[in-house]
Amino acid sequence: MGEPIPGLTPAQTTLFFEGQLAFAQPLTIGEGVGPIFNEVSCASCHNIPAIGGFSTRRVTRFGVAAAGGNDFDPLESLGGTLLQDQSLDLNCRELVPVEADVTAQRGTPHVFGAGLLEAIPDADIITNAALQDPSVQGMVSMVLPLEGGAAKPARFGWKGGIATVHSFSIDAALNEMGLTTPFLQQENAPNGDLAALAACDTVSDPEDAPDGAGFLRVDRFTHFQRYLAPPPQTPKSGMTGEALFAAVGCADCHTPSYTTGTVAEAALSNQVVRPYSDFLLHDMGALGDQIVEGNASESVMMTRALWGLAQRGALLHDGRATGANFGGLIDQAVAEHGGQAAASRAAYQALSAANRDLVVDFLLSLGRAEFDFDLDNAITEFDWFFLEPLLTGPAPIQVVTPDDPGAICDVDQDGDFDLVEFGKMQRVWTGQ
Repeated sequence: MGEPIPGLTPAQTTLFFEGQLAFAQPLTIGEGVGPIFNEVSCASCHNIPAIGGFSTRRVTRFGVAAAGGNDFDPLESLGGTLLQDQSLDLNCRELVPVEADVTAQRGTPHVFGAGLLEAIPDADIITNAALQDPSVQGMVSMVLPLEGGAAKPARFGWKGGIATVHSFSIDAALNEMGLTTPFLQQENAPNGDLAALAACDTVSDPEDAPDGAGFLRVDRFTHFQRYLAPPPQTPKSGMTGEALFAAVGCADCHTPSYTTGTVAEAALSNQVVRPYSDFLLHDMGALGDQIVEGNASESVMMTRALWGLAQRGALLHDGRATGANFGGLIDQAVAEHGGQAAASRAAYQALSAANRDLVVDFLLSLGRAEFDFDLDNAITEFDWFFLEPLLTGPAPIQVVTPDDPGAICDVDQDGDFDLVEFGKMQRVWTGQ
């Protein structure tokens, strides 16, 4: 994770690395950061286990709960619903308004494989929704791209508010860093105070201007994210836990795989991807964050893509599943699932301890690269210390199944960890 997707052209690879620099570079005041913001660079929130990943950062959403026949109030006149918790001037610092009686924390999603998610055909997401059982049927979140164009099914956002990688960049530039662009030209006023904004905003809008190559900064952010490789999955198939994951109903919403359509970039076209999401809105009961956003009401959230899950130390939108080993995190996260997920929750909890462990083992494959024994997104001598005893030689001397520890070394899934795989591991280990 953090590397460019295989198969990019030299020009696309250059755009990837130039975009990575922009993604990691802190914005200065002159470049347009602020006057209110959450962080000064994209990588401040997207950095684990590599640039483009998630983080421990949480942002705050707020509003007034529906009551007495009144709908949820996002308090837009007071700067709602997203709190920008930093400012260039303390006189412009934004606070959660005293009127707010609902607050919610949201964590940072990773953006690995974002271009592949965008390349999933719209029709596949829409058709999948139509075919779901009525008890778990999700709703397509149709949104207009901020860069223009027709409405598309969302792929991104905890509540399904973003459809394209470019829109993700434009939205985050303004709302997380305070960078105005030709697409969103109006600064966020601290708690809606236009006078305070006028006093604190010293850079004319829009702040994002083309560079020497003609690209906006949000274009650079987009290049990096679009060309990021997806999270690995090891082993790629055959684990008993995945069959159990489907049997208890988790795969009804966490759809395993898609084939991308034909898009401008050959490296993103006609690729089988395994994100484990239907990209639909579902009623999650008490797990909902009680914020209304676009098409998503208080209890509604968009199904999270599970790829990359193994790298996380806290789960769910607010990180409430925490303080345990990975299996404990999964148990906590499943226990929080309500609404349309209640039946799957009950089915998972009814599994024997051994079968729950098999499901957890499968979920640990989502974000594990081959040979990465310690799950740190790198191959080192520490991994080899544990892998050396698993070297079997060619099958049928010893057959390695997808459920065995040695399966993380069986790259070609032919039932062994032999010198062919050992050679592959050496070339990765030594940077070849």
